[in-house]
Amino acid sequence: MSTFLWIVIVIIAFFGGLVGGTFIARKQMEKYLEENPPLNADVIRTMMSQMGQKPSEAKVQQVVRQMNKQQQAAKTKAKKK
Repeated sequence: MSTFLWIVIVIIAFFGGLVGGTFIARKQMEKYLEENPPLNADVIRTMMSQMGQKPSEAKVQQVVRQMNKQQQAAKTKAKKK
């Protein structure tokens, strides 16, 4: 094979790996964030305390439900595209 053909094959393989790696990394990150959400009840309680609010359990659970509802809406919107 000629040198030019080898260079073309290497460039195509590089870009194919780059695109494939990007999609695999994105999928794994989405799965990780779905299993381990960055905000949970303890974090919300701490944030409310830092803002000077006394976090009642009802208020904390309301915020958690709102966050989950917002995440589900964003996920369904992303799947429609």
